[in-house]
Amino acid sequence: MSGTSEGTGSAADHIRSAMTQRHPGPSATATPDRADHQADYRAAFDAAHLAMAVVDRSGHVVWANEALAGMLGAEPRALAGQSAADLVDLASEARTWQAYQEVLRGRQARLRCTRRLKHPDGHSLWTEITLGPVPGTGTGDVLLSVADISDRRDLQARLRHLQMHDPVTRLPNRALFFERLSAALEASSYEQGGTGRIGLCYLDLDGFKAVNDTMGHRVGDRLLAAVAARLTRCADQSGYGRAGGHLVARLGGDEFALLVEDSTGTEELSDLARSVLAAVQEPFDLAGQRLSVSASIGVVERVADGTSATALMQAADTTLYWAKADGKARWTLFDPERNAHRMTRQALSSTLRPAVERGEFTLEYQPLVDLESGVVRGVEALVRWKHPQFGVLTPNRFIGIAEEDGSIVQLGRWVLRTACRQARRWQIEQPSDSPVFVSVNVAVRQVWDSDLVGDVAEILAETGLAPQLLQLELTESAVMGSAGRPLQALQALSDMGVRIAIDDFGTGYSNLAYLSRLPVSVLKLDGSFVRGFRYEEGSHPNPADETIVEALVQLAHRLGLTVTAECVETAGQAARLRRVGCDTGQGWLYSRAVAPELIAEMIAARPVGP
Repeated sequence: MSGTSEGTGSAADHIRSAMTQRHPGPSATATPDRADHQADYRAAFDAAHLAMAVVDRSGHVVWANEALAGMLGAEPRALAGQSAADLVDLASEARTWQAYQEVLRGRQARLRCTRRLKHPDGHSLWTEITLGPVPGTGTGDVLLSVADISDRRDLQARLRHLQMHDPVTRLPNRALFFERLSAALEASSYEQGGTGRIGLCYLDLDGFKAVNDTMGHRVGDRLLAAVAARLTRCADQSGYGRAGGHLVARLGGDEFALLVEDSTGTEELSDLARSVLAAVQEPFDLAGQRLSVSASIGVVERVADGTSATALMQAADTTLYWAKADGKARWTLFDPERNAHRMTRQALSSTLRPAVERGEFTLEYQPLVDLESGVVRGVEALVRWKHPQFGVLTPNRFIGIAEEDGSIVQLGRWVLRTACRQARRWQIEQPSDSPVFVSVNVAVRQVWDSDLVGDVAEILAETGLAPQLLQLELTESAVMGSAGRPLQALQALSDMGVRIAIDDFGTGYSNLAYLSRLPVSVLKLDGSFVRGFRYEEGSHPNPADETIVEALVQLAHRLGLTVTAECVETAGQAARLRRVGCDTGQGWLYSRAVAPELIAEMIAARPVGP
């Protein structure tokens, strides 16, 4: 703690002012009582409470007063002739030493710095040292003054401690934590033989708000203090024998952090996280009240070089979120691959709405083939996102995001209009008594957040497509149990002539009793049933799958529904589905999802498939 500056108004300035008045230099007119003035000045100098010494140009003490001698534990006469720099430690820092030399040479007006001096009896004190020329003497001497600022330093230290520590837990607070973290990430902190790695356990208490709400903030504060004590004990045990140990801090609310400098690897952080989790889960006895809580912990461990405090905390915060999302009461280690997926998801979410307006989406179509005749009866419209950064994305990459942020309404409307327009074009280009229908997936949020019935009616009128050539697919979980607006919308669409299909049937609620009351015309069996029909390398299919599919097909037919099997990949699967009465098939056996031009060729060609 040192530096140079020009100060004004110090006690030394007042002494020098008095010296100028009572001890004029050679240019002043000498008076008969000059010797008396010099004696008076020397008496005042010696009696001053401020520790002072006059230093000549060579840096040696000419004389020192009683206050300085007492501060250094010596006699005033013993200090004469000694090096002032040695007495007050001015040579320990290059910058201060250089400034001191400039003052002695008269090239710099003043020097002020802070030094910790040690008394011969062993106690230390903080001092503020000021050096400046003695004006008006013409000797070039320098006045050295040393002020004891130990009390001020102690007060500053106490204030800093209050500023940097949490009053509830007495742990370092967020400000001190980031100060320590930033220092740990500086190059100098890991170039001195350390491991060059850093680790962080970032945790919060599960359900802490409920404790505050039900038992009051006083109990909540006691719980936080008790948790802090356990965290400190875990950190001390983990960092035993290491310089400085691990830093435990309260970052705010019920959030805590354990910083591990010079980490030895993920194993050390994992062990620490496990011990913290176990410690927190032990019941707390707070003034007769027994509480049990748990914690979620995000663990990050990495090379310190190239890591910023912001990046480390972002990774820790993300990992803590994973721990909570995975079920709480656990610790989770940062996974770069999972984080990359999250970042990609965020990037997609932020650009999804504008992408619809920019025309980055396109439709491909997969045929729905009659299992008896091999004729293409319909097609399913499948949306693709031609992302400028990530390439062509399939629906599983972005539909979930669109449903979460509501952009599915805008996107779904575009898909519906584009698919109906294309189906009408096929009908016009290739007239037939049995034109192909188009099947479009609809998210349940489209039913709630938009006028789906109105949109369908408008698009059918706009494109000229007959209602019976449009099929809307909803997942089983979205349809089963529908009531109110969704059920009314489905009924209105069915009354309009639009076909309603339940997609992925067999994976959701499977409420067969409710099925008879829904305005549904098609069941699409989930591909998991069809995969069980497949012979592979001598293995036999599961007979239970065939039994279940046959039963579902018979049930659907008795209810007046048709059945489509998804994920048909082999001729054997197709033959067995045909044998149990399934109506149509969809899968790679017939075609992958392709451009509309290829669908037109399939419609015009002979039957598809085996």
